[in-house]
Amino acid sequence: IIPSNGWGYEWGNGPDWTSTIAIIPWNLYLFYGDSKALQDCYDNIKRYVDHIDENYPTGLTTWGLGDWIPVKSQSPVELTSTAYYYADATILANAAKLFGKEADYVKYKSLAEKIKAAFNQKYFDTTKAIYGSGLQTELSVALFWGLVPGEMKSRVAESLAKRVEADSVKLDVGLLGTKAILNALSENGYAELAYKIASNEKYPSWGWWIVNGASTLYENWPINAQSDISMNHIMFGEIGAWMYKALGGIKPDPSSPGFKNI
Repeated sequence: IIPSNGWGYEWGNGPDWTSTIAIIPWNLYLFYGDSKALQDCYDNIKRYVDHIDENYPTGLTTWGLGDWIPVKSQSPVELTSTAYYYADATILANAAKLFGKEADYVKYKSLAEKIKAAFNQKYFDTTKAIYGSGLQTELSVALFWGLVPGEMKSRVAESLAKRVEADSVKLDVGLLGTKAILNALSENGYAELAYKIASNEKYPSWGWWIVNGASTLYENWPINAQSDISMNHIMFGEIGAWMYKALGGIKPDPSSPGFKNI
């Protein structure tokens, strides 16, 4: 579906989903120290990023499904899609540097900076240290994908922790927020709070699935949902990766890929 397999260009694709074209080859490189997939996909990643840039020259994109299957609060599609667009441009710049493509490196590093600046100008309230209206997804996506200015990270993380506590230490996220929230908390000084969310057994949670008989990951938080209810779906699976990173302390090092350094 990158950018379309026949579904068209407006539904079922967009950077929130189709960033796989950049994120998977980059992670294969990080985890195995093997850049072949990244090299093979490089030209297509460029075409994909250029496609978004041509259609959304401001640096903000509304292309995508957004925070799919939310519990209750819905974050703006533009916020989440732009975060993934930023990730794609950053990966492309890093790949260009790795392969000695200096002109591409300069071009896409500049693009990533433009996206980040547009994102923060539109969504970041520096006085309140929140993104958008301060929802769990809005705050955690900005933190996890590296869009928060360095000097503001601790304040935004504090805002996220307060929001989680205000939400009774329960998830109020969809798919994209689920990817980000545990990492955003544990990477910014709130590991204990991340653990409380991860181990919660009340709806909505992974633990609630388990106490209701699940032995696999589901596609939707409600077990009795009328749609989007595959009973074996990797979509909410970041909790498994988070256990390696936050509990195990095992993270790939971009400067020494293939776990030559852990």
